Amino acid sequence: MNFIQSICKVTLPLWSKLVMGLEALKNPAQLAARLYVGSVFFMAGLTKIRDWDTTLALFGDEYHVPFLSPTAAAIMGTGGELVLPVLLVFGLFGRFAALGLFVMNIVAVVSLSEIAPAALQQHQFWGSLLAGLAIWGVGKWSLDAWACKHRPAP
Repeated sequence: MNFIQSICKVTLPLWSKLVMGLEALKNPAQLAARLYVGSVFFMAGLTKIRDWDTTLALFGDEYHVPFLSPTAAAIMGTGGELVLPVLLVFGLFGRFAALGLFVMNIVAVVSLSEIAPAALQQHQFWGSLLAGLAIWGVGKWSLDAWACKHRPAP
């Protein structure tokens, strides 16, 4: 047995155990990401709906959403922040919800005339979590997975 073979004999079983451990964390991590990002956007929607006059003023003065009137942008943004996070948290149409929030996140950053570096960093973090959920799915602990599992055979 040469040196490389002896190293592989020792390290491959350890690597396999590490991979198994990480795989076991996949569903809890996907759920944690859904809960975290969903709560951030849902709370933003609640804030907007609590003081609608201020929301309309912000969309008129500060948030310059391209191609939409301030009123339409406020309605669509607030509606999206209230509906999409609920879908995301429950994992119902999870990839759709993640993509919708991902787009909203981009529009939020682009629409602000000025954004503080810390706020931009938060948006980048949320965007990366949403991109991951859209690409790899919302996990087995979701209504999407449950519905696919219990779908009647064609």
